[in-house]
Amino acid sequence: MGSWNSMELKVLSTVFGWIAFCAWSISFYPQVVLNFNTKSVVGLNFDFVVLNLTKHSSYLIYNASVFFSSAVQTQYHKKYGFKQIIPVAANDVAFSSHAVLLTAFTLFQITIYDRGTQKVSRITMAIVLVAWTTVAICVFIAIPKHSWLWLVSCFNMLQVSMTVIKYIPQAIMNFKRKSTIGFSIGNILLDLLGGLTNYGQMAVQSIDQHSWVNFYGNIGKTLLSLVSIFFDLLFIVQHYLLYPVKKTEKSPSPDPGLIISSQNV
Repeated sequence: MGSWNSMELKVLSTVFGWIAFCAWSISFYPQVVLNFNTKSVVGLNFDFVVLNLTKHSSYLIYNASVFFSSAVQTQYHKKYGFKQIIPVAANDVAFSSHAVLLTAFTLFQITIYDRGTQKVSRITMAIVLVAWTTVAICVFIAIPKHSWLWLVSCFNMLQVSMTVIKYIPQAIMNFKRKSTIGFSIGNILLDLLGGLTNYGQMAVQSIDQHSWVNFYGNIGKTLLSLVSIFFDLLFIVQHYLLYPVKKTEKSPSPDPGLIISSQNV
């Protein structure tokens, strides 16, 4: 099985991985604390939370399967080479587990706090239904052939799709309003740090192994960081360059139909 050639690079990879875990994980808390303090979720977009729960649930299934299942690991090594290191680290499992818990808790807050008139949209419900129906079909296809690596890859691609979808509403809203007031740039900066250090971890593994299999062998993790970094940079451009906040400008009352949680990843 795969092993590290350099202990220094192994330590650096671990450091990068846990920095990404901390940065991404901390970004969940501002919204949870705000909901608790105000006893209201009127400014939180429910569609975002539901899509985020689907995204992190599928990502947890993938990470836990690759990290703990010997059958999945065996199929991975047969496909990419027995010298390659498994591309899912302990910090990946820890992050996705934490993300599911925090997102589920946020969903619980939606059920007990003041919601205003907002509901989960039918479009989001349809997207979630199609997503889980698709992976259910994949399960039935994989079982007879014992295609476990292919199956967990389906969950991986589902989380990538959800990642792309969940960012779009905020970018469009900022463009229409020509403003980022009410949108936390601090969460975006943390998300960007997580994405960059996540790539750093993968790059260090690739340098140690003298191979870029680590990137295309875990395409979901690669695309996750790529999509996150792209939208983070877009939000930073919107916040600091396109629609900078003027000192005399006051935050308007949140519109439940427009405001989306700035919670990421």
